[in-house]
Amino acid sequence: MSTVDGSAAFDALRRAMAENAEEPEGPARNARAEQLLAEAEKLNIPLAVIEALGHQLKVYNYSSEKAKMFVPFARLLRMWDEHPEDFDEYETHSLHWVFKWMTTGMLDQPHIPLAAMEKWLGEMEHRYRLAGHSERAVRSAEYSVAAHVGDVERAERAYAAWLAADRDSMADCHACELHEQGWWQSQRGRDEEALDLWAPVLEGEFTCAHEPHAVLASSLRPLLRLGRLDEARANHLRGFRLVRAMESMRGAYADHVEFCALSGNEARALELLAERPAYFTDDGHPRSLLDFTAVVALLMDRLTGLGLGERPVPGPAGRSWTAAELAVHARGEALALAARFDERNGTSHVGERTRARMAQRPLVERLPLGVRAARTVAAPMPAPAAPVTAREPDLPALVAEARRLSDTLRPNAVEAWAAVARAAEGGRLDPRDRAEIADHEAMDLGPAGLELFERAAELYAEAGDPGEALAARARAAYVRALAGEVDAALAAVAGPYDEVLALYSADDTGVRQTASVLMSRARILMRRVHEGDEVAFLTDAESAVREVLALVEGRTGDDVRLAARVAEAQAMLAELAARAGDLPAAAELFTAAAAGFVAAGLPWFAVEYEARLAGLLHHLGDADGTERALRAALEHGGPHLEAVGRAQLHLQLAEVVGGRGLDEEAAEHALEAAHWADEAGEGPTLGALARHQLGGFLLRLGRWAEAAEVLESALPDLSAERHGEGTVVQTQWWLGDCLAELGEHRAAAERRLQAAEIARHWPEQHDHATLAHLAAESLGAAGLAAEADRAYARAGALWSELGNVHGLVRSLRARAWLALRAQDGADAARELMADAVRACEAALGDARADEAARQRLVGELGHTHRQFGDLLARSVPEDAEDDSIRAVLEEALAEVVEAVVVFASLGDDGLDARTGAELAAGWLAADLSRPVEAAARARAVLDAYGDTDGADATARARRSEAEQMLGLMEGAEGRDG
Repeated sequence: MSTVDGSAAFDALRRAMAENAEEPEGPARNARAEQLLAEAEKLNIPLAVIEALGHQLKVYNYSSEKAKMFVPFARLLRMWDEHPEDFDEYETHSLHWVFKWMTTGMLDQPHIPLAAMEKWLGEMEHRYRLAGHSERAVRSAEYSVAAHVGDVERAERAYAAWLAADRDSMADCHACELHEQGWWQSQRGRDEEALDLWAPVLEGEFTCAHEPHAVLASSLRPLLRLGRLDEARANHLRGFRLVRAMESMRGAYADHVEFCALSGNEARALELLAERPAYFTDDGHPRSLLDFTAVVALLMDRLTGLGLGERPVPGPAGRSWTAAELAVHARGEALALAARFDERNGTSHVGERTRARMAQRPLVERLPLGVRAARTVAAPMPAPAAPVTAREPDLPALVAEARRLSDTLRPNAVEAWAAVARAAEGGRLDPRDRAEIADHEAMDLGPAGLELFERAAELYAEAGDPGEALAARARAAYVRALAGEVDAALAAVAGPYDEVLALYSADDTGVRQTASVLMSRARILMRRVHEGDEVAFLTDAESAVREVLALVEGRTGDDVRLAARVAEAQAMLAELAARAGDLPAAAELFTAAAAGFVAAGLPWFAVEYEARLAGLLHHLGDADGTERALRAALEHGGPHLEAVGRAQLHLQLAEVVGGRGLDEEAAEHALEAAHWADEAGEGPTLGALARHQLGGFLLRLGRWAEAAEVLESALPDLSAERHGEGTVVQTQWWLGDCLAELGEHRAAAERRLQAAEIARHWPEQHDHATLAHLAAESLGAAGLAAEADRAYARAGALWSELGNVHGLVRSLRARAWLALRAQDGADAARELMADAVRACEAALGDARADEAARQRLVGELGHTHRQFGDLLARSVPEDAEDDSIRAVLEEALAEVVEAVVVFASLGDDGLDARTGAELAAGWLAADLSRPVEAAARARAVLDAYGDTDGADATARARRSEAEQMLGLMEGAEGRDG
């Protein structure tokens, strides 16, 4: 093979290795590296083989086949020892660099003896000393060996020596070093110190190929232990997104599964296991397999402990698994692996750590994550703890307690009377007690309790309380109305109504009984309003409600029931006022009703009306009042608020506080809404909407990865039918924005195109145009130039139809830059940029534009001329003739000078843009060997800003560049021309 041919083949090999390095981790990339090594061996170029071996070693290291990396390293080391002159500077550095991988990598392979590791550690120290490297990497490797076998004393010594040694080119990157240092502190029980060490990595100051991925995973348990739950949630969402596609990060993946198992998110943990079936069996890295199987055992034991041992779960391929079966299998695998490590190490350290890991108990009952995941077990609604008694109360005590609870309208009165009924089986109760048992059982049954209400009425009469008997019959009439039989209910309540008024006038019954009948009648009439809404119905209902108030107001005393009647009557009047269109009066009455319930010691009854009040105040534009009402509803509902109601209130509050710009708090409420919606079984409906909101707030907070996880989780449940097309489009739009910020441009383009396709059918096309434009940006960033050009063309056509010149011009400019990157695309690029100039000029010629619009268009024209000049300057081929280059640069300068003129017409508003163009023109003049002109441009910039004291960053940067240009040009001015 000739030298020329060999050089070309070597260049092709290098390109192929670079391309393979960008492929996803896994066996396919490893196999390609093996092919490339075979191709390198055919070139008869030692450096080609060295580079191919190095490439193979690296892809093995970043995969599940780490055990394979020792063979190429041994071959590289032999080549170095025999012919070091074959290694260039980079490969020499790489060989010493991967010594660390070999030494610590042996720890992960239990078949490699400990003595071999110690030998390699000594070999590493010797070779580093010969090469003049610091001992920092050596001491780090020694620490790793000692920490692995459980030699704490040696590990601490090596750790201290590691930190004391100088950092040099062989030291691990800052991010990796801080990860390991923090891990050690965490293992020693110093979680706060660990998190302090990890902070620069978590905050993005130090990063690398596997960081902050690993630090985010390692931080999860320490954060849970410290009770820093918001950070733990955020690090899980952000970190799992990073490790999901990285085959080599099984250990970090296991940390995320463990986090879910320890935070009440068992269902999500199962979803994570299902995503990576190969992790159960990949054996190229036994240490991470040990981590993974131990965590699987932990999770399966947790599920079995929850009574879900028979639940099907994802497991090793080839058979189906239940949680109980997988628990046994995973525990056995983990302990067997741990035993192999301990046998190799001569200690029990790995086994002890593995058993401790599998024996962990949850650190949090459940930490809401915001993402879509069903509960593994039904969560009971929180409720006040029942008092603990030394023995079961006797029947009279049960009756007394039940009566106390019902007289004060406590939420668990029905259950208390049910307890009385159970305790009285086979015993004797007087008619009054039996009446109240029947009455409360009927209340619990609703419309199905009609006959029991009638039975209760009979027993009240037998007990000598005719007023309460009529109240029970009136309640029976009301449940008819609840079942839709409003006319029958009105007929049924008429008798008790007349009779109770007669009894009351004769002093044969009390206010409480009379008020009960009157309230049942008012409720029935309110049901008729709900169904009819005729003015006559409103009038009848209002009369009935006011009759209740006339009877009760001023007579409540300490009677909770009567106080509740007043509050409920005010709420009814509020509803009637709202139906009549008097919203301010309705708001005032709902406020009074809620206050009445709270004053009576019944705050949970106020919740419904505070929620209604919030809706009214929102409609009236009273944001502060809306927020107060929603907060009060959540506070007053306390433990008695049902999950779905809690979700709705949090969702409303998220919207309100988000509207005030309180994005952090809004995100917290949206998170709570998603959690409670899931608890209520409303995940696909209310929960999806909450996740949509949560994702939007996280996006506004710049928490892109968390937002992306949440929005992706929401999308499967969002539908145009349930949530509206606007919600679906907004979710896709937000997700596209997140993915673009995360550098996932192809995925961002897909989301934006999906959203644009929906918006394409809308009457108003601005969103369609914007999404098409954004999709084009993402396609261009993803390197898909042809697709990006088509999307920009689509957006440009839409902008044109909408009369949006700015959008049209920007799409044309973007297409011009894309065209310039294409082979022989300079002419097309020129024409597109010229089209952008003409579009601006045509819009400026439209006399209908107001002054503000004209100023914006002038600015757009200036930017277009400036970009035209930049495009021309960059369009010159490297091999062009000097005259050709000069001619194009003259054109470029003319465009930039035109930009200066246009920006100057804007006065102070165009100052920064003008000076930027002045400097660009100056550099072009310098390239054209016209230093006098360039210096003049520089002086114009300096004059424009004057003194830099107090100037902004742009002014300081412009002056600095101008001074640099002036210094370069002053010596050449005499040679100009």
